[in-house]
Parts: sequence; structure tokens; C-alpha cells
Amino acid sequence: MNRQRRAVAVVALIALAVAGCGAQKPTSATTDTKQLEVVSWWTSGSEATALNVLLSAVHQTNPNVDVVNAAVTGGAGSQAVVALSKRLQHGNPPDVWQTFAGKSVQGYADRGVIRDVTSVFTDGDLRATMQPTILRSLMHDGKPYGVPTGAHRSNMLWFNTELLNRAGVALPSSDYTLAAFLDSLQKVRASGATPLCLGGKDPFTTVELFESVLLSTIGVKGWQDMGGDHLNWRSAQVRTALRTFGDILAYTDPEAGTLTWDAATKKLAAGGCAFESLNDSAYGELVADGAREGRDFGAVPFPGTGDSFLAVVDVFVAATRARNAKNALAFLSDISKPATQIPFSKAKGSVPVLRNIDISSLSAYQRDASKSLWGSSVLLSVAHGEAMSPEFQEGFYYAVSNYVRTHDPDAFARDLENAVTKDKIPPR
Repeated sequence: MNRQRRAVAVVALIALAVAGCGAQKPTSATTDTKQLEVVSWWTSGSEATALNVLLSAVHQTNPNVDVVNAAVTGGAGSQAVVALSKRLQHGNPPDVWQTFAGKSVQGYADRGVIRDVTSVFTDGDLRATMQPTILRSLMHDGKPYGVPTGAHRSNMLWFNTELLNRAGVALPSSDYTLAAFLDSLQKVRASGATPLCLGGKDPFTTVELFESVLLSTIGVKGWQDMGGDHLNWRSAQVRTALRTFGDILAYTDPEAGTLTWDAATKKLAAGGCAFESLNDSAYGELVADGAREGRDFGAVPFPGTGDSFLAVVDVFVAATRARNAKNALAFLSDISKPATQIPFSKAKGSVPVLRNIDISSLSAYQRDASKSLWGSSVLLSVAHGEAMSPEFQEGFYYAVSNYVRTHDPDAFARDLENAVTKDKIPPR
């Protein structure tokens, strides 16, 4: 089974992770326990540092609690989802685990495997201060079911300034177009450098790239139509997006299939390629690698998407049957505190989703990203299971991987039409 098919299989496990789990009686949130197990997929340099901020916060507020860091390696949770699905099926959930906003959180809530966190939201006044689109993405039947660590902007394009200067390419600005991007890629190739890094070993990176191209072509209204199952997958706009996606792929690093997302980002920092299209987890990794913003690297919104913030929102949830529920809720409470949010954001590259967090100490890039979060259209990602159901997400991954192989727009449309049909079938 190739990597793309394995990715589709892993995405399907998101649905299986909660299948067959009916409503469960919550364990007591008052029992005084001495342990807390936290499952995440944050293992790269910047991610591990950010996770340690959260774990340290628990140690500070609950010094007698033994925190078990059960992180599982794999970009965007590809392996963590597998491990989690097995544990849920066997009735042995971790106390707290990482997931994404939107349909991911809501799916777990619908199956009754995570507890509502109204108490955390009330104590932190989160309903009043959270970015509205993200707040809605955490709600199920009027109750919140997870606490976000921050928001990553997915529709970003990163570049190595030295390589662009060497190739005679003007540094991209806010009005950068897809045509200019393709011209820049050609000039970089002509200079003898690798135009585009891609961490293809983590399939989400290719799907993120397509998402940005699609958003650039169909716009905010088209993205909203997609979320309502009203996008015509055979339209001229979608075909244009597919052609552009194929044109961009022609400039990718020949070693892309052997690189994880963070390895590809390290390669950009080291001057091994000129561009990378990736959510701003890349920012945290670039800085962790010693690259300097504005000197060694820069970033602009992906061409044609500057009026939107395509959000990737990492969320932690607490198991309904958590053995250490009191500590689980304490962990979630600590996430939103300013003393946690700022050092976490500095390490991770994300921005706070709460209006009452002072971001003045964050980087210039992050301050600009935060301005976009609060001042532009916030959209949810399909690649990360936020905007659509796991069934549609599975179809989306398959359609993109199939197009990479065949460049057949009709097959792509059929794959997505089938995914829409499958999405509408009520779960058993």
C-alpha cells in the first residue's frame, strides 16, 4: 500500500475511532488522582517545545500530579489517530487527547466519548473572548467540547530570501498572484535551485497545498459552498484549480516523498529549496532551526487568499471515561491562561484565539497573522477534518492523491461527488 492510500486509510480511522461508542456515563471530575495521560502528535522540535509549555503549566498548578506525555510521532496525527482508535474501541481512552476543531471535535462529542467542558469555558470566560467561528466549531448541542491551543493559518507561502535573490526573483508581497508564483518557480529552477519543498511523506502537506490553490480559485464564497455540499466539482473554477495544482507540483523537490513536513521546512531554512506552502507550524520550525524572520525567510498569504484565514485549530479534549478526570479538566483550564498562551504561541507559531491575550510580545509575523484572524474571513480546513465529516475528508484525500497520479479532472470530480454522497448517509 503506497503512502497516499495509507493516508486515506488513516483518515477513515477517525470515523472508526468513535464508531460503536454509545453514550457513556462520565467518570467523576472530583476524584483526587495523582496522574494524567496526555496523547498528542507533537514530536518535532518546535512542537515538543510547545507541548512542554502545556505540561509545565500542569506541573505548576498541580505539582503532585504525574503527567504522562504519550505523544505519538506522525504529522497531523496520522499515527496518533490509529493508536487512539484502538484504545477507544477497547474502552481504554487516555485522559486527554489532541484533535482538531469542527467536525473532528463534534464527531467525538456526538458519539459520547468526550465530556463537555462548560465548566472550563465558564471559569475562563471563553465564550465571550473566543474568535466566533472557532467557538462555533467547538460546540455540540449548545455545549463546548474542547479547548483550542491556538490557530494556525494554513494558506501561507514561505520563501528563502537568499535563494530568491540569487535567482533574480522579487520577494513576494501581499499582492502576489498565482501567475507570478509560477513564474518565480520557473526562475528558481533556471537558477539551478530546487523551487518548492514538500514534506510528501506526510500526505497532509500535499492536501494542504491543494486546499490553498482551491481557495485561491473559488474564493471564500466557494469555500462556504463546499462546506454546505453545494460546490460543483465539475465547474470551470475547480478545473482551473486542478490545472494550477498540477503545474505547481511539477516544481516540487524530487526528494519530497522521503521528507516529513518538518524535514522539508528544515530544508527551506537551510537553503535547500526556495518555497514551501504549509500552515504556519512552519514558522515555529523555522525559528527553532535558527532561521531569522525577515532576513533568512519571509512569508505571504498563498496567492489569491489574502482575504481569508484558513484555520488549523489544534484542540485538546477530555475523555468521558477519563480515569483522572479532575486533572484532565485542570489541564484544559491551564491552556487558555495568558501565562500559557504566549510561550506556547512563541514556540508553535500559532496565534491565540482569545481576544483578551496581549500579543505584543509575539513576532511580527504572528501579530500580522492575528490581525488576519480577527479581521478576515475565518474558514475551516478539510485536510485536517474540520470543515467536513471524516467520510468526506477520506474522499478528499483520495481524490487529491488520485489526481496527483492521473491528472484526470473527471476522476477527481467523481471521487468528490462520491464523497458528498457518502457524507450524506446517516451513521449507523
